[in-house]
Amino acid sequence: MIRLVRPIRHVLRAAAVSLLVVGAAHAADSAQGANKVLKVGVTSGPHEEIFEVVKQVAEREYGLHIQIVSFNDYIQPDAALDAGDLDANSYQHRPFLASQIRARGYHLVGIGRTWIGPLGLYSKKYRHFADLPDGARIGIPNDPANESRALLLQQKAGAITLRSGIDPVTGINATPLDIASNPKHFRFTEVDAAQLPRTLDDFDAATVNADYAIKAGLDPARDPILREDGSSVYACLIAVRAQDAGKPWVRELVSAYQSNEVRQFILTRYKGAIIPAF
Repeated sequence: MIRLVRPIRHVLRAAAVSLLVVGAAHAADSAQGANKVLKVGVTSGPHEEIFEVVKQVAEREYGLHIQIVSFNDYIQPDAALDAGDLDANSYQHRPFLASQIRARGYHLVGIGRTWIGPLGLYSKKYRHFADLPDGARIGIPNDPANESRALLLQQKAGAITLRSGIDPVTGINATPLDIASNPKHFRFTEVDAAQLPRTLDDFDAATVNADYAIKAGLDPARDPILREDGSSVYACLIAVRAQDAGKPWVRELVSAYQSNEVRQFILTRYKGAIIPAF
């Protein structure tokens, strides 16, 4: 029996050391967000403005230190996140994220809804959608998700019909080549989403995302001649790398965004032009 005592002690000692190592690793992971600056990518406009409030809540409530990195396009924030240059981003909806993952092989996941900014069709020449003439030239975003979204908006208004096989809810991957019927012969031109507000003098109408519309001085609640309703599946979200999705700082970042303070800021600042999606 005496010979068994030392091995048992060694086993217990090893187990204790193992538990300490695991505990230390967990503590280090829990403190990761507090001990480093989290770089969060946003697009300029509402996403950036709202994240300034999120930054304050996150530091006050969770000790998270956030550096906001602003972009002027929809492609670079995901590329930077996947490359490890960012810890998170907040600028896109789920269909857009899904399209980027499919096209570029990113290992990213959406982890929290933020707000919905209804896509709108704007015109400097016509006050009502029904006034658009036969053969009207219409600008639409050139990225896959928002191009699909713009065409789906036209279909819901009865202006076009997309071919069979296109998802009637998301319209995902639809392009002008997928238009099966177009009674008024609208001519759709693909343009970078950020540039669409500047094209209103060139087109009869242009389809503009809410964040770019606000940045250009347009009012997404009153100015569009055609607008998405609140049932749209295109709510924006926070994205992180898949390997980080379960980390404590990610949950805390989402909680900071989905706080009542941020909700009230969105409601007060944007007056219905964009609305909380949480």
